[in-house]
Amino acid sequence: MQGVARLRGWLGGLLLLAGAVAVVAPTGVSAQEPIRLGMIDGLSGPFANAGEAVARNLRLAIERVNARGGVKTAEGARPFELVTFDSKGNVDESLIQFRALTDRRIPFVLQGNSSAVAGALVSAINRHNARQPDARVLFLNYSAVDPSLTNENCSFWHFRFDASADMRMQALTEVIRQDQSVRKVYLIDQDYSFGHQVARSAREMLAARRPDIQIVGDEFHPIGKIKDFAPYIAKIKASGADAVITGNWGNDLTLMVKAAREGGLQAKFYTFYGNGLGAPAAMGDAGVGRVLAVAEWHPNVGGAASDAFYQQFRARYPEPKDDYVHLRMQMMVEMLARAIEKAGTTDPVRVARALENMRYVNDFHEATIRAEDHQVLQPLYVSVMDKQGGSVRFDNEGSGYGFRTVRKLKAAQTTLPTTCRMERP
Repeated sequence: MQGVARLRGWLGGLLLLAGAVAVVAPTGVSAQEPIRLGMIDGLSGPFANAGEAVARNLRLAIERVNARGGVKTAEGARPFELVTFDSKGNVDESLIQFRALTDRRIPFVLQGNSSAVAGALVSAINRHNARQPDARVLFLNYSAVDPSLTNENCSFWHFRFDASADMRMQALTEVIRQDQSVRKVYLIDQDYSFGHQVARSAREMLAARRPDIQIVGDEFHPIGKIKDFAPYIAKIKASGADAVITGNWGNDLTLMVKAAREGGLQAKFYTFYGNGLGAPAAMGDAGVGRVLAVAEWHPNVGGAASDAFYQQFRARYPEPKDDYVHLRMQMMVEMLARAIEKAGTTDPVRVARALENMRYVNDFHEATIRAEDHQVLQPLYVSVMDKQGGSVRFDNEGSGYGFRTVRKLKAAQTTLPTTCRMERP
């Protein structure tokens, strides 16, 4: 009965939101100064579609908080407000936008679509907060998964709400361990810190779990610059690989799987992000049973609460091209709201301490923020592409193809130790 009550409350919130989706702050909290969240990410350039997808997810999460009255602080209820800063997907521009953000005294930085950018932001935020203790900021990371961000380069000012590359690879290689059809693997990744970490993790974890597997290719390509992946696909075919492991994202993944379909590559694709941004449509029937992805959630997890969550997103963004849902971004905004309410202030130090060890639970997901390194620990799903129908109730981006669960790993199964030695204020 308690689960039913929570679900009714969730659905009631959806009805309230449906009448006010275009409003940043409802009337009840509009008189208060909003709590501004500054998103720094690529909204133009080769990965603009990924940045726009993030903004949609954040807006929906913010609208949900505002629809129930905003964030309760000592000054009264205050709405969240999203302010976007276009980094154009590169480090230098991200740092310029960070200065613009701090000039506006925005206390919370949101970023994720580049581990290189995230690393630069962590360093910049460490310096900024040391120099300007009265204008500190907190960094909430929704997608930058380089493990160093919660290990040797960890920071009190940084929280990661996505699984690290090592955690994601742990999940993928657990599935590969049981897939005896995989004998030869080709590694292909973007040539920057994240891509190199994905390849390194793949080599180490395959050696531990499937020492019989032969790695027949280990290649890096320029990020965001390749328009035709046909030559790469030809090399993969020539290698005899029966599986590809890649951390590619955005157009680099979409164009690669499109070239794989056109080139007749029959290998399986074990991916971090193969379940959106055009990849399922690009692969088509050729991807059925062969394109796998890992994430903290996917639309066909099942259950009334999960279905309602996904249907809310589709009601808010009905265009098929806008269909790319991230539960972790909804969770991040909800946990931030709770932390501010617990702290009674937007002061980054007190909010950070409120976030440490915080537990998030809804009717279909559970997560905890580890205080030692500010890494979120949560279950991960490995899913495989299939035609819509049966267990695939929802397709991706109107393609007629969706993903069904191959394996769910509990948080304990993907949790890895940390080497973080955090300096605290």
